[in-house]
Amino acid sequence: NFWSRLSGFTLTLIHQALFGPSAWHRHYPVAKGSRQSPIDIIPDEARRDSSLGPIFLKYDRCTSLSIANNGHSVVVEFDDSDDRSVIQGGPLDNPYRLKQFHFHWGGKGCEGSEHTVAGVGYASELHLVHWNAVKYTTYEDAATAPDGLAVLGIFLEQGDDHRWLHTITDVLYMVKFKGSATNFKGFNPKCLLPSNLHYWTYLGSLTTPPLHESVIWIVLKEPIVVSEKQLGMFRILQFSGEEEDQRMRMENNFRPPQPLKERISVVVHDTGQEFLRYSVD
Repeated sequence: NFWSRLSGFTLTLIHQALFGPSAWHRHYPVAKGSRQSPIDIIPDEARRDSSLGPIFLKYDRCTSLSIANNGHSVVVEFDDSDDRSVIQGGPLDNPYRLKQFHFHWGGKGCEGSEHTVAGVGYASELHLVHWNAVKYTTYEDAATAPDGLAVLGIFLEQGDDHRWLHTITDVLYMVKFKGSATNFKGFNPKCLLPSNLHYWTYLGSLTTPPLHESVIWIVLKEPIVVSEKQLGMFRILQFSGEEEDQRMRMENNFRPPQPLKERISVVVHDTGQEFLRYSVD
């Protein structure tokens, strides 16, 4: 039939047009809201704020639970019932609990990060999603509140193999299709952090539907380095479920930068040796 004759590339283009970022505003009007993410970060225009302190990350490997393909990305979920894995400091008033992390990436040899820096993207971007359990009872409540979430964004730059990323890429074949999941215990995401935790911060949103404007973004300035071979492992994943007739390779799963609108420009924090520390249990 007609659909079976379409190439995977063509199907992906159709999928993006019907269901991708350019179509989201039809179902989620907030897509055109006043604090949408990602954004293009212009370092020369970032405002320095001496009152901003360092961020501190305390992650416990015993809190990692599972890895799954949710049809948008690959997601590693954590036990967020207590404060064993948290981010604090910087622009945050209190600790925020780690809920999950996921990645965004492009096609082979292409940029795939969501945030860009002076118009230039990176190969991929890692998002560690945390929620404010001091003010809100559940993640779902926090996800709709203006100060409910804190997302740590880390750029992935193409180069040599990353020492620890294989821990994730080695199990991606087990979550190839949308809706698949498997146990993923004992993983400490601190191994995915760069050595330098200087950051930009601004008020934004989730970058996938429902696009809630609930995120305090903390984007690290220093990328981590991963190889093209490691990035290629993410492209074995599928947007589609195992029972679906048409296979759609998961790539270019990023939203392009959104208008800054009336927001105060990005705040940068990059002075002093004390801002390079993080702690891990």
